[in-house]
Amino acid sequence: MRDFPLAVDLSARRGAFAEALAQSDARPRIGAVIEADFSGAMLAGRTGPRLVADEERLPFAPGSLDLVVSTLSLHWTNDVVGALIQIRRALRPDGLFIGAFLGGSTLFELRRSLIDAEAELTGGAGSRVSPFADASDAAGLLQRAGFALPVADVDRVSVRYDHPLKLMADLRQMGETNALADRHPRGLTRQVLARAFELYQERFGEADGRIPATFEILTLTGWAPHASQQQPLKPGSAKMRLAEALGVEENPLPREED
Repeated sequence: MRDFPLAVDLSARRGAFAEALAQSDARPRIGAVIEADFSGAMLAGRTGPRLVADEERLPFAPGSLDLVVSTLSLHWTNDVVGALIQIRRALRPDGLFIGAFLGGSTLFELRRSLIDAEAELTGGAGSRVSPFADASDAAGLLQRAGFALPVADVDRVSVRYDHPLKLMADLRQMGETNALADRHPRGLTRQVLARAFELYQERFGEADGRIPATFEILTLTGWAPHASQQQPLKPGSAKMRLAEALGVEENPLPREED
C-alpha cells in the first residue's frame, strides 16, 4: 500500500472529497490535504489548508506533491491538456493523479431536445449546452500530458425529474450552465423552450411521467513517470509468436513473385 504525505484537492468546492475521505479506509494513508478552488467563497469558513488557485495556473513547485485529486471541474478548463501537464509536473516521481469530469454523453437528452426544437422553429440551432470530452479520448489526454500507466473508467448516472425545468434549475444551482464564449447570440425563447420540453417528454419520458437526465462521469488515473514503474517491452523482444500464444496454426502470407 502507498502513502501520500501531501495531497491537493483541486476542486474542493464545499468539501465533498474531504468528507468522503474522512469516511474512507484510505484516510490513514493520506497526510495533509490542501483544498484548492478557483472561488474563494467556496473555501470560506473551512478548516485546514486552503488555497485559491486556477487549474490552468497552478502555484505548486515541480515535484512537490504526492497526490492530486480533481472532482468534476476539469471540463471547465480552456486547455485540459495544459492543466494536466501542470498537474503532472507538480507531482513527485510516481505521484498519483485521480480526476473525474463530465463526459460526452452528459445531458444528451436535453441537448438533443433543444437542438431539434430550435431547428424546427427557427430553421437553425446553436450550442446551448457546454461540450464535454469523449470517453474514447479520455486516456489519450493523460498520455498527451506525459502521465504513465493511464487508465480511464466510465460511469453513467441517470437522475429523474418531474419536469425539464427542474433539471435546468438544478444545473443553474450546480454552476453547470453554458459558459461558452462563442455561444449562440440569440437567447432561447419561451416558444423554443416549450417545444424542447415537449420533445424531451415525448422521446425520453418514462411510464410514470418523469424524465431522465444522463450524467457520464469519466474518471482518469495516471502516475508521474518513475523508473520503478512497469515498462512496455521493446519492439521485437517477444519470446513467443502470437500464433503459439493463441494456440492456432500460423499461415505465412504468400510472397510476391519478382
